[in-house]
Amino acid sequence: MSEALTVLIIEDDPDVALGCEQALQLDGISAACVGSAEQARRRLGRDFRGIVVSDIRLPKMDGMAFLRETLALDPELPVVLITGHGDVSMAVQAMKDGAYDFIQKPFPPEYLVEVVRRALEKRRLVLEVRDLRRQLEQRDQLEGKLIGLAPSMQKLRAMLVGLASSAADVLIHGETGTGKELVARCLHEASSRRQGNFVAINCGGLQENLFDSEIFGHEAGAYTGAAKRRIGKIEFASGGTLFLDEIESMPLPMQIKLLRVLQERTLERLGSNTTIPIDCRVIAATKDDLLELAARGGFRNDLYYRLSVATLALPPLRERREDIRLLFEQFLLQAAARHQRPVPEIPAGRIQQLVGYHWPGNVRELRNVADRCVLGIESGSPPFGQAQADGPTPLAETVEAFERALISDAMRRHRSLARTAEALVVAKTTLHDKIKKYGLDESN
Repeated sequence: MSEALTVLIIEDDPDVALGCEQALQLDGISAACVGSAEQARRRLGRDFRGIVVSDIRLPKMDGMAFLRETLALDPELPVVLITGHGDVSMAVQAMKDGAYDFIQKPFPPEYLVEVVRRALEKRRLVLEVRDLRRQLEQRDQLEGKLIGLAPSMQKLRAMLVGLASSAADVLIHGETGTGKELVARCLHEASSRRQGNFVAINCGGLQENLFDSEIFGHEAGAYTGAAKRRIGKIEFASGGTLFLDEIESMPLPMQIKLLRVLQERTLERLGSNTTIPIDCRVIAATKDDLLELAARGGFRNDLYYRLSVATLALPPLRERREDIRLLFEQFLLQAAARHQRPVPEIPAGRIQQLVGYHWPGNVRELRNVADRCVLGIESGSPPFGQAQADGPTPLAETVEAFERALISDAMRRHRSLARTAEALVVAKTTLHDKIKKYGLDESN
């Protein structure tokens, strides 16, 4: 874990508190002091990155009551108690109740450091296990929502897991229909802000004359017809995530207003002079190259750099053809449940047509095809009927795409190079070469 752990010292005697803090800091341990359990309570949470060293004798709430409250919040948080001579029996009882250790006054600084180091190591291991479990849960959730075995999708899921615990603003780039809003929602749900609101704004649908009211909110009487206060979209997203879809379509005057809010992380409702702090993660999505658009004067450079702390690129469906069959089967199941129809059997020849199609509408178009198949109205429409608007796919490209999808599907089902080679009736060395050629993950 890269983040240093902290020792929170609770001691109402300033001299003892200072002595403890200095002893730890001289040994390279981060420490902070508070004078009461009430002050400490505001700093603690279930995943507090550190341990607690507390005197038993404290004003108002004593160390024993604080111990019980803290362990109810997080049973694995080490609490070291400092005791006077008459408090030893109480401290022994506290250890039976879950305290990590106790130190009897007066104590040498070296002994405090030794006990604290052991407690910190225990806390470090607990937090590492929690972080790993959280990452595994996030990965499993993402694999269920962002379906795909293509290397680009595996990389995307790994990046989402890495970004989930951060507060970084994110820019998602991808063609229409690649699932930009789905990715944004996955990032929100995997983050610590998942209990907050996910507020989506289609920037292309904003009317300039209503922008301030919709985005920033307004006070009663701010303009004719404003009968009562309205909370704007950004303020409503505070504590959660603000998703700005089609950010490239936002007019320049609106971009200037948005940039100021993102820089200051404050806003004023229309008709008010009161500054309101906001705390939301901003995820923007675009189908265009914003830097190129900025070079033509259609987008602000400074807004681009404000939004693109991290960038996620979503691959078009034609570049992950090995996922088409897997996605299509999933969409068929969903469509059958939604329309209350049986799941139709799709001949192998039709799967080949799906794999060879160019998919200008990407995953969204594939989902629509699945709906049409379930409803029995797919004939005569792409990819089964009309010619593609962008021209036919070359035979070599179609054959390679089908072979890649076939191998990927067999690997997913058999989970072994030997069994996959046997199922495809091909030599293991040949299969290995093709896996390498198509950039597939042999572990799948």
